[in-house]
Amino acid sequence: MDSVQIETTAPLTLEFTQIASPPTAISSNSRISKDTIRTSLKASTADSVLASVYSLGTGGILLSNLLVELGASPVVFGMLSSIPMLVNLIQPLGAYLSERSTSRFQYSLRTHGISRLLWLILVIGIASASWGVFDTHQLVILTLLIVLFSNLLGGLGTASWLSWVAMIVPRQLRGRFFGTRNSAANLSTLVCVPIAGLVVSHWYGGSLQGYGIVLLVSVVFGIIGLGCQYFQVDMNPRYLQLQATQNTYYGNLTPSEIQSEVAKDESSKVLQSIHPPQDQSINSIWKNSNFLIFLLYFSFWTLAVNLSSPFFNLYMLDTLDLNVSYVTIYNSFQAAATLLMFILWGKLADKIGNRPILISIGILVAATPFLWLGISVNRLDIWLWLPLLHILIGGTWAAIDLCNNNIQLAIAPTKNQSIYFAIAAAVAGVSGALGTTIGSFIVQFSQSGGLLSLFALSGLFRLVALVPLMFLQEQRG
Repeated sequence: MDSVQIETTAPLTLEFTQIASPPTAISSNSRISKDTIRTSLKASTADSVLASVYSLGTGGILLSNLLVELGASPVVFGMLSSIPMLVNLIQPLGAYLSERSTSRFQYSLRTHGISRLLWLILVIGIASASWGVFDTHQLVILTLLIVLFSNLLGGLGTASWLSWVAMIVPRQLRGRFFGTRNSAANLSTLVCVPIAGLVVSHWYGGSLQGYGIVLLVSVVFGIIGLGCQYFQVDMNPRYLQLQATQNTYYGNLTPSEIQSEVAKDESSKVLQSIHPPQDQSINSIWKNSNFLIFLLYFSFWTLAVNLSSPFFNLYMLDTLDLNVSYVTIYNSFQAAATLLMFILWGKLADKIGNRPILISIGILVAATPFLWLGISVNRLDIWLWLPLLHILIGGTWAAIDLCNNNIQLAIAPTKNQSIYFAIAAAVAGVSGALGTTIGSFIVQFSQSGGLLSLFALSGLFRLVALVPLMFLQEQRG
């Protein structure tokens, strides 16, 4: 529901360097053709579809159900949700390393590829638990470790991927493209979530083995999704950084020749001044008041949302004691609403901007936690109100996710984009992890009604988090 892209003013005629990886790489003295952009956008959409299947098995309701089956405490649920956000602190390091790589595609394979393969260890662990090698407590610890290291590696590659996509997608098509891309991903979720829920709940060897089968299939789809990135136009961050920041064109020089040229440039700068040069990128961030306002909103919004969002599934699976099949059906309703609304929000964002949508729909999202207060175990709530509530969540969060990503694209300057992306993700990750941690302790140590009180508190905090948006300026073409 809470997922996690930044406007670049770079023209479509941006020159790329010769890269010896995917065959679609553009040489340094050529321009991106419309056919190449079209192929890249199709490949990115296919990647999102397959990645959604991967995310289905490695997170969300199925992973939450696994922990419920293993008897995990609310603190463990809080850790499960906070780890992916907290490891965003590593994104600035990932941005630094990615800008010194020679291929976005190869860097993505090294980070996201290993990240996804790590989940095979949990598949082996589940099989071992079925044979009595692991007990439930050890399997919970193994699950948290896999979540930690997988997200650490993914965090190293997120800023690079975001910068890669931002340079490929034309600015005037960004809202529609991401709307269509996310709709395609949610369509796969809509189809696969009920199937996966039925497999887990009706597997002849038990729900634990059923989840192991679903997880294995998810990892396979995730690896295939990374293969789709091969067909996206690749680029060399080192060439782009040198040509953009040093105003120097290096043509088709090899990496070793570029390093020689860079060494000459740096030597000449040392001779000109005995003082070390200041870090212009960091200084520009602190001077960018619009970006700082966005960070204030984004961090507090993430904290407010994550006070409650990790615990909605826990409330249904544990407090209401609903079967996982019901919950996966509700999630399918949510995915269907997201699927239908993403395209609408994308077109509307292109017309009126992202900030008005974030403010108006944000108020509705802030009110959503209060709607959980009257949910109980009766036929009316199970068959009517819970489906309607998930449809509302899917439709509204489609707008929030899309516009949060797009407004980042609109605010971050072209120069050092990945650094801006990484800082935003790191700040939001810390605040989100803090929110989840606070929420888990409130639920764990409250006497009664802890979850419902937490939902109400989250709703109030969400309303307050929208205030900085009033002062945010969004540049529109």
